[in-house]
Amino acid sequence: QVQLVESGGGLVQPGGSLRLSCVASGFKLDYYAMGWLRQAPGKEREGVSCIRSSDGNTYYADSVKGRFTIVRDNAKNTVYLQMNSLKPEDTAVYYCASALTDHPCSDYGWGRNDYDDWGQGTQVTVSS
Repeated sequence: QVQLVESGGGLVQPGGSLRLSCVASGFKLDYYAMGWLRQAPGKEREGVSCIRSSDGNTYYADSVKGRFTIVRDNAKNTVYLQMNSLKPEDTAVYYCASALTDHPCSDYGWGRNDYDDWGQGTQVTVSS
């Protein structure tokens, strides 16, 4: 049974940092594309970042480039999202997702968010 469990969200001041974790169980993370997505109140879910299984290449939304970093630790079956220089507009529920193919994390698939499995989400609030 595939399960993704996110943690690490919380309340942080603008300019602060958080590291989100997503622990995968029921499958080996090595062979899956992994993504982080977010959904703010009243907005559609959007892709934040992803990392491919085949070559480790990464994608980032323009709004987070240079501030967020996605990292996978295959030994721990965990993917992380390091978030620095946080802004109020980063406030959202952040979801971890997995896909058996790299399609969601490709030039063709980026933005379509067609992952196979999703976590329950973790709230990130950036406010003073």
